[in-house]
Amino acid sequence: MPIKASTPSSVLLVCLGNICRSPTAEEIFRQQAAIAGLSMKVDSAGTGDWHIGHAPDERAQRHAKAHGYNINKLVARQISADDFRDFDLILAMDAQNLANLQSIKNGITDTDTKLAKLALFSEEDPIYGGDDVPDPYTGDSNAFEEVIERIESSVQGWIESWKI
Repeated sequence: MPIKASTPSSVLLVCLGNICRSPTAEEIFRQQAAIAGLSMKVDSAGTGDWHIGHAPDERAQRHAKAHGYNINKLVARQISADDFRDFDLILAMDAQNLANLQSIKNGITDTDTKLAKLALFSEEDPIYGGDDVPDPYTGDSNAFEEVIERIESSVQGWIESWKI
């Protein structure tokens, strides 16, 4: 598949705690990019520090596995200033996380390198474009299923946007 020169070589997916949405998105993005023939580094992080070092939420693991995505070996981490230097594109799961990321990026003054582009995860999604990926943490089983559906749709939207 021919891809645009502007296609990122690295993507970071970010939510609040890095235990539900972003680790799920990390694995879905990794698999779908590979299927599309894209070679890129994919990782995830959270804006908060509550779950650093923890595995993804057991419910997120269970629902992801049911769809063929194994996230049980991922470990939650908090975003750092280095991530803005190390990744080409940082995608936020919702508007609040996007605002938090923009604030962190605005505070980085000690760099001569190009910093990552920030965008809402659903920005290129033809169905959910501009919508937040809802946090399933306090929700039921349906909330986790909705998150997977939205993430799969948005990942495909990004991949399509990079095709020539």
